[in-house]
Amino acid sequence: MNTPIQLIVGLGNPGDEHAHTRHNVGFWFVQSLAEWHQVVLKPEKKFKGLVASYQHQDRKIWLLCPTTFMNLSGDAMVALANFYQIPVEAILVVYDDLDFAPGAVKLKYGGGHGGHNGIRHALQSLSGKDFWRLRLGIGHPGHKHLVHSYVLSKP
Repeated sequence: MNTPIQLIVGLGNPGDEHAHTRHNVGFWFVQSLAEWHQVVLKPEKKFKGLVASYQHQDRKIWLLCPTTFMNLSGDAMVALANFYQIPVEAILVVYDDLDFAPGAVKLKYGGGHGGHNGIRHALQSLSGKDFWRLRLGIGHPGHKHLVHSYVLSKP
């Protein structure tokens, strides 16, 4: 776990209809990093996402917002990581989490998918290898049957 982060992936769904939904907080995070470092996320077909990079000390950090839907986001991670030879342990995936109150965060290395389809696909695509996760709390609607519409609605 001493490998420095080289790729930060924000999970979300593409398209204007999803842009401002709770499920896209991973995108928001990466977009904010891009703005902070004054870089522009640009579409890259071969990486199935919006991509940018910046220098941090002596290394390059890649930013990625997959343009696949959430449940296929691992495809974009693998494409970029393989191309630039980024080890799985140097990947940070940022995503929404129902189990935390809005605004709460948790940084963790490894673990299961916790029911999150984007993480489930990432684990499958990365052969179950461990990577960093930054879970951003969005709260829970209170009932399981309300989850789908809740995550796809605006906060």
